[in-house]
Amino acid sequence: MGFTIGGSRSTKEFRSGSRRRGRTSECTAVAEYTGLWGWDVVPGARAAAPARSCSCGHTRCSAPGAHPLPLAPTVPAGATLDEVTETWGEYPGAAVLLPVGRTFDVIEVSEEAGRRALVRLERMGLPLGPVTATPDGRAQFFVAPGAAAELPQLLYRMGWDDADLDLHALGLGAFLTAPPSDYAGLGPVGWLRPPALDSAGGPPQARLLLGTLAYICHRLRR
Repeated sequence: MGFTIGGSRSTKEFRSGSRRRGRTSECTAVAEYTGLWGWDVVPGARAAAPARSCSCGHTRCSAPGAHPLPLAPTVPAGATLDEVTETWGEYPGAAVLLPVGRTFDVIEVSEEAGRRALVRLERMGLPLGPVTATPDGRAQFFVAPGAAAELPQLLYRMGWDDADLDLHALGLGAFLTAPPSDYAGLGPVGWLRPPALDSAGGPPQARLLLGTLAYICHRLRR
């Protein structure tokens, strides 16, 4: 992929670095996203249960605990653990947000549909990227950038354009809350399928997964 954790350091050296003074597990997680998987990361607001008031301070926040902090910098893909620690130290406790539309878009379905689709897709031997599960019951499939813009046309070509499916795409301008961060005060986000070196930097084209996802969403709706 062309990304390393700390210049020429190995993965083993990277993980041992997390035990050094001043390097929190939070920084280690962010550095894994930037260094191993080659993703940009942005510090995000947090929402505390039970009121789910957002740490941004706005009482009428439209996305409590699920948006970037004001003026927070992007930690770029390829940032080392030292660089992450220097930046993230200014935002302790921030949610880990991944900007969508740069190295990946997202197709989102219900978690039940996502779990069923994963079984089918794996049996079919189709390429798969990472998949997250959110505490509000959604599954988010990482796919190649451009999927959000292409989704209506893809659904039309496959005959699913008028099926009223619980299937949506996230593209440029959206942010995904990454594991193990809390999502909107509801609980932590987890992986249904964790990232891997052979797919994180090059997720599959949406058209390869869309037929299966649409079919299962349709079956569950019925």
